[in-house]
Amino acid sequence: MKLQRVLLVIGVALTATACGKVGDLEPRSGNALPPKAYGQTTDDAARVLTTPSAQARPGRADELLKRSERRADDPFDVAPGEAPAPLNPKDRTPAAKTDPE
Repeated sequence: MKLQRVLLVIGVALTATACGKVGDLEPRSGNALPPKAYGQTTDDAARVLTTPSAQARPGRADELLKRSERRADDPFDVAPGEAPAPLNPKDRTPAAKTDPE
């Protein structure tokens, strides 16, 4: 009984794997390919049509974790309730913080 089930499962698996077609897609006999789009000069193969463009799958242009650098101080990264240090108009950098005495 168990052997029959195993053989049945193997038979179904072999039948299902034998259904795939290997080769280029072609229209059924008697049918033609759809007409070319306006301005299209060549017939595109199935492989060309199913390959995603660079816009659809962009590649990475930068590696974020290749180098480790210390960040510069951000004058606007202040605790809630504090005001950011005023900018020094001469050199466009944040003014030095002075400690009240």
